Amino acid sequence: MANKLHVREGDTVMVISGDDKGETGKVLEVSPREGKIIVEGLNKVKKHVKPRRAGDRGGIVEAEAPMYACKVQLYCSACKKAVRAGHKFVEDGDKVRKVRVCAKCGKTL
Repeated sequence: MANKLHVREGDTVMVISGDDKGETGKVLEVSPREGKIIVEGLNKVKKHVKPRRAGDRGGIVEAEAPMYACKVQLYCSACKKAVRAGHKFVEDGDKVRKVRVCAKCGKTL
């Protein structure tokens, strides 16, 4: 059974612990089974890449590494802070949708 995470692909998050504390970035990939996410521009590691075919170049490549989702919180652009998410039901025509909102200011995330 897969675990549920509080962040989704495309969310803007702020790192709340670790080397990148206080940095913000966009979530590129989510792995609920491992409880990890990949954030654009954060948690960079250097990989030593070997050339695979003739003509390819090897070398040292910098890439984003996965980090635990518990180390980040959603970022509210109105509050300019890391916040928890609340939920609100919004009527969209004849349908009712559940949306995530900032727990502090109530703005839709």
